[in-house]
Amino acid sequence: MNHKSEVIKMHSQKMLSEIKRLPCVICGNSPVEVAHNNQVDLLKESSAKASDFFIIPLCRNHYIEYDQFQKMNRSQSVEWFNQMLEKTELMLILKNHDDVF
Repeated sequence: MNHKSEVIKMHSQKMLSEIKRLPCVICGNSPVEVAHNNQVDLLKESSAKASDFFIIPLCRNHYIEYDQFQKMNRSQSVEWFNQMLEKTELMLILKNHDDVF
């Protein structure tokens, strides 16, 4: 099995729980839904779900916008997701989430 396939199949209940405790990475509202990076090329070749290590917290409204490409196209969403992933990682480090808004 190649390395990319191994990464894509990584699941973590701990990571999911931590992300669900965060506010929406865009507006700061709660509760959130966990948005997986569904742009990974390998997902097209497999029925595997994206790794739980590439997820961001989104409120319901922002989740729908992202999932249905309402405000950006597929290629724009790849860059946007990566930016939001960096912000999510910062939110996990900081105790006061207001510092990232």
